[in-house]
Amino acid sequence: MSPADQPPPRAEVRRPTLNAVAALAGVGRGTVSRVINGSPKVSAPTRAAVEQAIAELGYIPNPAARSLASRRTDTVAVVVPEGEARLFSEPYFSEIIRGVSAELAIAGMQLLLVLVPDEKEYARLATYLSAHRVDGVLMLSVHGGDTLPDRLHELAVPTVLAGRRGPGEPLGHVRADNSGGARSAVEHLLAKGRRTIGTITGPLDMDAARARLDGYREALEHVGMTVDEDLIAYGDFREEGGRAAMRQLLRRRPGLDAVFAASDVMASGAVLELRTSGRRVPDDVAVVGFDDSIVARHIDPPLTSVRQPLEEMGRTMASLLLHEIAHRGGDHREVVLPTRLVVRESA
Repeated sequence: MSPADQPPPRAEVRRPTLNAVAALAGVGRGTVSRVINGSPKVSAPTRAAVEQAIAELGYIPNPAARSLASRRTDTVAVVVPEGEARLFSEPYFSEIIRGVSAELAIAGMQLLLVLVPDEKEYARLATYLSAHRVDGVLMLSVHGGDTLPDRLHELAVPTVLAGRRGPGEPLGHVRADNSGGARSAVEHLLAKGRRTIGTITGPLDMDAARARLDGYREALEHVGMTVDEDLIAYGDFREEGGRAAMRQLLRRRPGLDAVFAASDVMASGAVLELRTSGRRVPDDVAVVGFDDSIVARHIDPPLTSVRQPLEEMGRTMASLLLHEIAHRGGDHREVVLPTRLVVRESA
C-alpha cells in the first residue's frame, strides 16, 4: 500500500480531565477531588453537581494519582491469627470472608488475606501495617491476649474485629449474641426432657467461647438446676478437640443424655465419638451445635444448631471499617447480631 492509499491517522482521543469536570460543575479542582475520595466535607447539592459532571463527561479517576493524593491504597487486610489448616477446615472463616468480600467489592476495594500463625509473623505484620500499606484491617478469631489490635490502635489504623477480646473492647467490633444463642440451645434440650446436659466449650481465651459457656450456665440456673462442673469439657473449636472432650464427658458422666457444643465442628467430633462408644444420636444423647454451618446440614443425623449470621457479620464488619476509613477519628461502633436455633434431627 502506497502512502497515498494509507488511511489518515486517527485523532488521539483525550480523556476528560479533573479540570474539565470542575469547569462543568462550576467548582474548584479540590472540590472534585474531595467528592471522588468520599470526603464528607462537601454539601449534597455540590456533590450532586460534581457527580453529574463526571457522568456527562465519562470521567474516570486515575487510581495511581488518586492514591498519591489521598494516601489511600484501596486495600483492606483481613487478618486471621490461625494457620492454614484451621482456616480451610472451618466454615466460620469462609462465610465471614465471603460477606467481607461482597461488601468491599461494592466499594471498589481490594481484599488482602493475611494468615498469622505465630508471634514471628505477628511482628512482621505489625511492621508491614505500620507503613500504611493498607487503608484498614479486619481481624478474625480474636483471642484475649492478642496484642496486634492494640498496636493497630496506636498506629491509628482503622480496625474492626470479629468478636471482642472482652468487655470494654476499645475497637469497633461485630459479634453474634453468643450467650443468648447458648441459652436457646440448652432451653431446647430441657424442653425435650433432657436433664443431664453436658457442654463442650471453645478456648476460654476467646470472648465468644466464654459467652457461650455463660449462656449454658444461665439456662440451667434459670430452671433451678445446679451446674455440675463434671459436665463441662474444654475444647478448641476443632473436630478432634470435640472428640476428646466427648470422651471426657462420657468417662465422668456415662449416663449423660445431651450435649451442647460451642461449634458445629466440635459437635461433629462429639457425634463421631458417641457413635464409637455405641450411643445413638439423638435416642441416647441429643446434640446441639453452634454456627449452623454446612457441617450441621451434612452430618448424620443433621445437626440442630444455633445460627449466627456469619455472612452478614462479614458485611457488617466491612461496612463499619469503610465508615472508619472515611471518617477517621470517629467513635468505634459495636454491633451485636441476633442468633436463631435451627432444629434438625440431632436434638
